[in-house]
Amino acid sequence: MAWFKRTEKGITTATEDKKDVPKGLWYKSPTGKIVDADELARNLYVSPEDGFHVRIGSKEYFEILFDNNEFKELDAKMTSKDPLHFVDTKKYSDRLKDAMDKTKLKDAVRTAVGKSKGKDLVVCCMDFAFIGGSMGAVVGEKIARGIDHSIKNNIPFVMISKSGGARMMEAAYSLMQLAKTSAKLAQLAEAKIPYISLCTDPTTGGTTASYAMLGDVNISEPGALIGFAGPRVVKDTTGKDLPEGFQTAEFVLEHGFLDFITPRKELKNKINLYLDLILNNPIR
Repeated sequence: MAWFKRTEKGITTATEDKKDVPKGLWYKSPTGKIVDADELARNLYVSPEDGFHVRIGSKEYFEILFDNNEFKELDAKMTSKDPLHFVDTKKYSDRLKDAMDKTKLKDAVRTAVGKSKGKDLVVCCMDFAFIGGSMGAVVGEKIARGIDHSIKNNIPFVMISKSGGARMMEAAYSLMQLAKTSAKLAQLAEAKIPYISLCTDPTTGGTTASYAMLGDVNISEPGALIGFAGPRVVKDTTGKDLPEGFQTAEFVLEHGFLDFITPRKELKNKINLYLDLILNNPIR
């Protein structure tokens, strides 16, 4: 009977001997499918059960697009300032520091140049983990410098958008980035250098109102949320029920704002295919 009775009161197991279940072993998709985390990573963070595309960041997109994950990051140390001394629930300067410490990123976009299927490519990729992928002065400046690098070296440009919109803590400084990046893309077009825009989940706000929709070819991952104001805001403003699938990539494609939807597994091949077709080069 001693087996079924506690002979000593309290928990006596040493902390270092406890066998906690490690976090992240399984992932549950929105449709309720359970996927092994390692299998999900091997599948480029796409659920093999239902095709759901899990949000990923610049690190993963660079691994997908660049040959052997070899690239040179541009303007890697550029960081935001706090010219307005903005305070909401905390100081903007403190929020920036917290975001940097948590994400190990300097801001919400990274720019890199490397080989993709053997040819040079400049890729600007946003990170939603950094203050919701919000677009501030650094985001606009890094994109502008990435475009300048494309023009100077005659290299195609790819923009991967993943953003909640303009960064309110920088107010008008943030809104100025819409015009700035759009003007730079006009220079890219004048130089006859192709631009592919990839919209991922979510692409909203000022990002959608500027560079995300200005590609020579606009593409998206399946199921991505793409719009200006979010569905809840649109519904509250119009007072009407929204169509099924409103602002999903499939809905946006049907209404003519996208050219193609490209699954993540096909992303590298499709982007390079579009570039070869635009440049009238042999298909790689």
